[in-house]
Amino acid sequence: MSLTKIRRVDHGSPAQRAGVRPGDTLTHVNGHPIVDVLDYKFHTYDPRLMLDLTDETGRKRTVRVRKAEGEDLGLEFETYLMDRARSCANNCIFCFVDQMPPGMRDTLYFKDDDARLSFLMGNYITLTNLSPREIQRIIDLRISPINISVHATDPELRTAMLKNKRAGECLEVMERLAAAGITMNCQIVSCPGINDGPALDRTLRDLSALYPAVDSVAIVPVGVTRFREGLCHIEPYTPEQAAGVIDQVEAFGRAFFAQKGTTLAWCSDEFYLIAGRELPEKGYYEEMAQLENGVGMLRLLLRQAELALEEVPDCAPTPFSVATGVSAAPFVEKIVDMVGAKCDTIKGNVYPIRNRFFGETITVSGLITGQDLMKQLKGRDLGARLLLPSNMLRAGERVFLDDVTVEQLEEALGVPVLPVEAESGYDLVDAMLGLLEPEDGEAVLPPEREYYRYNPGARP
Repeated sequence: MSLTKIRRVDHGSPAQRAGVRPGDTLTHVNGHPIVDVLDYKFHTYDPRLMLDLTDETGRKRTVRVRKAEGEDLGLEFETYLMDRARSCANNCIFCFVDQMPPGMRDTLYFKDDDARLSFLMGNYITLTNLSPREIQRIIDLRISPINISVHATDPELRTAMLKNKRAGECLEVMERLAAAGITMNCQIVSCPGINDGPALDRTLRDLSALYPAVDSVAIVPVGVTRFREGLCHIEPYTPEQAAGVIDQVEAFGRAFFAQKGTTLAWCSDEFYLIAGRELPEKGYYEEMAQLENGVGMLRLLLRQAELALEEVPDCAPTPFSVATGVSAAPFVEKIVDMVGAKCDTIKGNVYPIRNRFFGETITVSGLITGQDLMKQLKGRDLGARLLLPSNMLRAGERVFLDDVTVEQLEEALGVPVLPVEAESGYDLVDAMLGLLEPEDGEAVLPPEREYYRYNPGARP
């Protein structure tokens, strides 16, 4: 079956008006062959299009489309990528997927390394999967920004860490992309004694030479679960080791800022938590370019909570509880105290959930399972509702990593469960105040608060 086959045509869309039908296969746009979603998005941007289609009987036809520039055609294909996702060809010594327990759903064991998902969804790629033709297509289609898992720029070290003979070509590919004006955000998973220390100095030096094409670099500590039997021996960072990495990266950042006016590289919040150090102030993180890697996320959460509490509407919130990861729990507790200072009728408990499923070295909320929530919250004072960070759930669904559903958790604990945007201090405060209680699937907010909830960048 062709993956460019059209599954659905939106009612009233430009494609429907032009006579495109479900079951048609899109082969060309303005003479350009359509292989996947990148071709489709790039070549359908213009206001006047010629679509070459093949119907289910094999009959070919061409239709003309007129629409606004950039307007979506209104087509849904057999798969989002209009192609199969490309799996990872590496065997990284720190790969989290290799540390998953057996018996979970198949999708959790799939390792993607697909440049299209990097551009469209922010996934990180290693560049080892790209052929010369695909690199040129990134340049020709101006696919930017892309997110790159670098880890090390020393060719021999990177090859050893990724266990892929092409891994050592990373810097050459990045230099080619930089020369073409492609913006890159980079990630370094730091492993104690392997790619930190002098190796990290070299990596930061090499990446900084590609500025401004390299726009940001996140350094995150390796995650080590209890399921590492038969894998390369890696220990979690100790507080002393984490402090050393922070000092190293901050020293680099100060020197680079003096030259270029940007820090460029930042350690994730997790490094500061492991080291037992205070998080830097929000301004240190500049444009918050690496939030998806947990860089500055907790500081932003606190700042947004402060702003949300500048004007507290009249409300009578019911008692609540919040379950979150061990690392975030002290910050959520601080926000509960801040809310209590503004609304003395509030009553809320915060429960840090220890990760018994993956191992207690994993302290982030995004890897907490439904069964750990059930076991550790059973019999606790949960109030009238339980708030959870939404990153505990599969994107767009109400299912935890271990396939426990939100409904099953509600039944087991006997309280309604309200997932809250994990990175939004505005949403967390409004949920505590009872302003985000679901009503027919929609949030209920006073008009004066709704703008800032959906436009968080509009406030400092």
